[in-house]
Formats: sequence, structure tokens, C-alpha cells
Amino acid sequence: MATRRSTTVLAGVSLTARVVAGCGSNDATEEPTVQTPPASSAATATDMLPVPDTSGGAFVLPGTALTEDNNAFTYNEAAVPVGSTVNIESDENDGRTTITLDATGLAPNRDFGVHVHTQPCGPAPADSGPHYQNTVDPAATPQAPSSDPAYANPQNEIWLDITTDPGGNAQASTTVDWEFRPGEAKSVVVHDQHTQTAPGQAGMAGDRLACIDEDF
Repeated sequence: MATRRSTTVLAGVSLTARVVAGCGSNDATEEPTVQTPPASSAATATDMLPVPDTSGGAFVLPGTALTEDNNAFTYNEAAVPVGSTVNIESDENDGRTTITLDATGLAPNRDFGVHVHTQPCGPAPADSGPHYQNTVDPAATPQAPSSDPAYANPQNEIWLDITTDPGGNAQASTTVDWEFRPGEAKSVVVHDQHTQTAPGQAGMAGDRLACIDEDF
């Protein structure tokens, strides 16, 4: 008597058949054994969701140490209360950049100007430096920031002007045909009013009310 063993794998289940053949006989006896596969460790649908490149946090007062969850200063609590938020999402792709803003808990029914600046936030509103420009205005100085519409405009800078709803919430988005130079855009500043466009005033939006650290 001879014994022949074969194994077939079907859809992750191992099926082993043992065939016993008698000499001079066509009869065969099969004794199937089914082995249960191990439990799957595949990720859930939630685990596989993409994570957006988002930053921002609850506003704190100057003098408070910034953290990963609180990386924003408010310089005017009436307009930008402690605990309110402005979250920023940045997407750079094929030479274009899209910036999206989502604000919650700001002063209601109010205009704000919002721009990307060159320096990180600090205890003083001026610490964030001038606006980031794709093509830098050669006439601008630290004492006299760019106000020439040829450079201070929403195609050469990032402008995200908003008007809050009765709950103090607002959203805005802008897309420009360029990407940030590494290390030269460091923060997002919330200003007192919508941005002006006239010569000599272009890019101006009043006092700096708050600042969010963002390394683009």
C-alpha cells in the first residue's frame, strides 16, 4: 500500500487530502482536514483615511509658551478671544499652492484681513515681519513694507480676508501659481480689517490682532 499527500490552498484556506490506494484497486478514501487561517490584522477604514497637512491651535496670550496644541498668540482679546482658533491647511502641487483657513470663536459679524508673513510669531505684533511675497518688492524696507500694487497683491502674496458669521466662524481659501521658498514663510497674521489695494496702501489691513506659527 502506498500513501500520497497533496496540499491545495484555496482563498487563504489550506485543504489537505490524504489518499490511500490499495494494490490492484480503484477505491480511494479521502480524509479532508481544514485549517482555520489566522485572524486578519488589516487596518480599518478609519485608519486608512488621509491626514491633511493642517496646523493651528487655540489662541493664548503673549508670554504663554507656545506648544503643538497652542501655537498662536492673540494681541486683542475682544476681536480674537483666548481659546478661539484659526486652522491653516497648505497644499503645494505642481508649482501651485492652495491655502485654506478655518476660523472658530472669533468676534462675530466682523471683517478680518489674513496674510502669510515671513517671521515666526512673538510676544509683540511686529515680530512676525512683513508679508511673504513671491516676487519681493525691491523698494520695500523693514521700516517701509511693500505697498506697491505691483507686488502687494493677492497673486504675489497670500491674502485670506474673512467676515465672521454670528458665531464668530469663517472659512476662506486661495490658490496662487507658485510655491513657498523653504524657510521664508513662517506665520499667518490676522489683521483688523480687509486688505486695501490702492497705491501706497496696498496690502495694508490695519493692526495685527493675532498670529499663528506656521512653517510652510
